[in-house]
Amino acid sequence: MSHSDHSPAEKEARRATPGRPWTPKEEPRQDALSRYLGAVAAAASARSTEEPEPAPGTAKSQPPPATSAHEPSAGEPATLHVRDVMQVPAISVPGDMPFLDVAHTLAREKLSAVPVVDAGDHVIGVVSESDLLAKAAVMAEPHRHGPVGRLWQHRLYEKSHGDTAATLMTFPPVTVHPAQRVAEAAWTAAHARLKRLPVTDYRGRLVGVVSRRDLLRALIRDDAEIRGEVESLIRQHLLDPRAAEVTVENGVVTMTGRLDKAVVPELLASVRDINDVVGVVDDIEPV
Repeated sequence: MSHSDHSPAEKEARRATPGRPWTPKEEPRQDALSRYLGAVAAAASARSTEEPEPAPGTAKSQPPPATSAHEPSAGEPATLHVRDVMQVPAISVPGDMPFLDVAHTLAREKLSAVPVVDAGDHVIGVVSESDLLAKAAVMAEPHRHGPVGRLWQHRLYEKSHGDTAATLMTFPPVTVHPAQRVAEAAWTAAHARLKRLPVTDYRGRLVGVVSRRDLLRALIRDDAEIRGEVESLIRQHLLDPRAAEVTVENGVVTMTGRLDKAVVPELLASVRDINDVVGVVDDIEPV
């Protein structure tokens, strides 16, 4: 993702965060979330210039575009793909698994949702805690009362009478492919409001699963990686890289040292252009 795409989206995401004061422990998490939202927004913006894709929940018949295999040039961060961050093997349940066994699987594996597969390991749907909760509610009170009870989420009410994973699941499933960019998968997860996405091959067979947490960690580099890129820039701009000291905390870069005033503006501008840099504190003493 280029800086020109990332920066405006990130700023918009940061403006959208709550206005209440953040606690010291909460602020780093909010910074990370804002940067994640910025990456997702930039991915959505990029999608608007590409060919329309099927709506979330529909199968994709074609492989991802060739840009997924983009090889980074020297000094450019590598583009991460879903295959780099997905969890394997993926936990799944067969379509004929009884309701109580599905509930036990979610509890045992500490999952909020699980893919439902057929005999060929093709993903046919996803059963979630919400689906099981609806089933439990119908078991507790089988008759709904009032016009809202009769009309609201009729499909959810009807399927909650099922007794197996296949009859309780949400379908069609929203899935991603191993070769998709992480930012694209993050956009899909955000758009569909899902915490976990099954990863399938071109034939729709389950090969892994990726969570929003996996995508978050992949999209936002940690401070050590950012510091490494800043130090690489310093070596390009200064004859003696030891003249500058760098610290990075929650994406904020602080630079100190006695440096030639002729190179300081360009160096600082280059640091600000690094992806995932939230801000730059200039404590440099020009000489």
